[in-house]
Amino acid sequence: MADNAPKRTPLHRIHLTLGAKMVPYGGYEMPVSYPSGIAAEHRAVRERVGVFDVSHMGEFEVSGPDRNAFVQKVTCNDVGALRPGQAQYSAILTEQGTFVDDCLVYRFEERLMLVVNAANIAKDWAHIVAQKRGANVRLRDVSDETGLLAVQGPQAETLLAQLTPVGVAMIPYYHCSQGKVAGVQCFISRTGYTGEDGFELYCRAADLETLWLALVGAGRAEPCGLGARDTLRLEAGYPLYGNDIDATVTPYEAGLGGIVKLEKGADFTGLPALKRQKLEGTKRRLVGFKVTEPKVVARHGYDVYVDGTRVDAVRSGTVTPTVNSAIGMTYLPTPQAKAGTAFTIDVRGKRAGAEVVRLPFVPHRTKR
Repeated sequence: MADNAPKRTPLHRIHLTLGAKMVPYGGYEMPVSYPSGIAAEHRAVRERVGVFDVSHMGEFEVSGPDRNAFVQKVTCNDVGALRPGQAQYSAILTEQGTFVDDCLVYRFEERLMLVVNAANIAKDWAHIVAQKRGANVRLRDVSDETGLLAVQGPQAETLLAQLTPVGVAMIPYYHCSQGKVAGVQCFISRTGYTGEDGFELYCRAADLETLWLALVGAGRAEPCGLGARDTLRLEAGYPLYGNDIDATVTPYEAGLGGIVKLEKGADFTGLPALKRQKLEGTKRRLVGFKVTEPKVVARHGYDVYVDGTRVDAVRSGTVTPTVNSAIGMTYLPTPQAKAGTAFTIDVRGKRAGAEVVRLPFVPHRTKR
């Protein structure tokens, strides 16, 4: 394969066999949908259970005596609050307090693991390695040797329980456990990106096919692609790096202030900038919106206007199956960033009305 050719996950052949429509995404060739279509896959997750191949995500392991202190420095949430077997949503930030990437941090007895977005693996790795300096840590990029499946939906627990001796019902939200699923050694975390209950299964890339075949099929889970992943996460109000959050946006602007721990007792990258922003307040905020005109869809990149002045562009926007109307996310000036505010979006040369609504669009049903 040429250097610039997209990478493939270990399930590439299976996706083709299932008739998946493949698209380039984050440097990988990934299934966007299967023959049943995005809406059917979306509903499978909301009503039953679906499985996503998310092996394109990146995984970095951090071990060594200084591992906790080092991850405290490179992420904004408080790693000190984690016990082994717990996970947290966090972010890797620039000196300006903006996103290099959002990530998950897992703490184990002897190591930590950061899970990052596929398109950002090389950039994140360089950013983290540059901060190593004298820290007594060992960093390993294990992305290529790690397989990852997301099993999501109200029946996820029931399906997994049939395949593993691990007491999955006893795993709390944002915790993880280790054991065999369908004979494959995994670590099983109760996390996800859909707003439904569900699990993410990490295993060796070589074992991924065995795991997939045990989970997917008639009476089990529906295979789901990136299209349904996007409509599900948008309804759940979860930001997507590259759309809703990026290197121009801080966690406070994105409504993610909860992952910023200014007082954690560790100097992390971006801390002075975020202290300043916390003091001064944000000039804009990420909001959810509904288009108020029938049969009009506001898509990514369409210009957004408040009182005739352009303030941003649509960050995420589509019609989603559960809400069943045109929704999206954008940034509005803080005074206007409240439910009920009316504004307009330029849809192919015509101004369409929209209204700020509270996030999430669909209530979360994750296990608390």
